[in-house]
Amino acid sequence: MTQQEITQRVLEEKVIAIVRGIETEKCLKVAEALYAGGIRLMEVPFNPKDPASDQTTADCIAALAKEYEGRMLVGAGTVLNTKQVELTAQAGGSYIIAPNVDVNVIRRTVELGMVSMPGAMTPTEIVVAHDAGAEFVKLFPAANLGTDYVKAIRAPLSHIKLLAVGGVSEKNFADFLKVGMVGAGVGGNLANKTWIENGEYGKITEVARQLVDIAKNA
Repeated sequence: MTQQEITQRVLEEKVIAIVRGIETEKCLKVAEALYAGGIRLMEVPFNPKDPASDQTTADCIAALAKEYEGRMLVGAGTVLNTKQVELTAQAGGSYIIAPNVDVNVIRRTVELGMVSMPGAMTPTEIVVAHDAGAEFVKLFPAANLGTDYVKAIRAPLSHIKLLAVGGVSEKNFADFLKVGMVGAGVGGNLANKTWIENGEYGKITEVARQLVDIAKNA
């Protein structure tokens, strides 16, 4: 898939499910629940506290990319270095999501044919990320900053595609879309750890459906 096609899919779907810290077997079950609820974009984050687990994360991305080929796009999250970018590319990932702006990470992502979504908070960071080749900039932490902040920064930066990440749920997602965000990453409010532990995958599907409905009606 080309970068342009990936970008188009993200703009259409609007919701990226963030599935953090779960072994591959459960990750596949979560993906199934998300897919049943209409989610077509998934992020599997690396664990910065355990660099030795990078390959395990890449293997999980590879398993998902293979299982959902042509049906769901999978990418990596919490990408802090170019080695993780390369592991994701080898695993068949489509995009790279980071909590920060690292120009080397952005450029390597683009070189390898994936879409870059670095995290930024200030107007300066947002512009630096965009100029380095980021297709989307993830405004983080979005819920803490709030919609008034989004309105203020979008006034001069409306040419940059922003995603809301951090504290986004089915309760505030529509508000972020209304002020011009092109989509959002949703983590614990969707791939809820307790639900996963208890095998309550139906709850994930239900919240996924609500988020997809909001995205469609935006």
